[in-house]
Amino acid sequence: MTTDDKSQLIAINDAFYRSFEKRDMKTMSQVWWQGSSCTCVHPGGNVLKGWDVIRSSWETIFKNTDYLEIDTEIINIDIGQELAYIVLIEKVTQVNKGRRLEAESMATNSFRKMAQKWYLVHHHGSPIVRR
Repeated sequence: MTTDDKSQLIAINDAFYRSFEKRDMKTMSQVWWQGSSCTCVHPGGNVLKGWDVIRSSWETIFKNTDYLEIDTEIINIDIGQELAYIVLIEKVTQVNKGRRLEAESMATNSFRKMAQKWYLVHHHGSPIVRR
């Protein structure tokens, strides 16, 4: 792992969350690997496989949300030659039709380096349940 790899990885992870927050499908598409092997699990959801299905899920989320604010707290980063992951807490505030929802999720974002660029190949968010 180089310092440059870590900087690039953090930047692409940040770009993912900013595109999520701004409901920016163009940037979201640049962050994700667009192959059939990428996967996504939204909190409480099923496994989505392939970019077309994943893109459609984000479009639905964006369409049904008036406002999003996302803060993240990185727990761990591990970087190999071609694979890396970031484990973090997502703190999401979502407003839709005047209804405000705040939730926390534990997330794992997995990345693959291809042609000297890191791409998101897997996102898994699980709700944090407070007892």
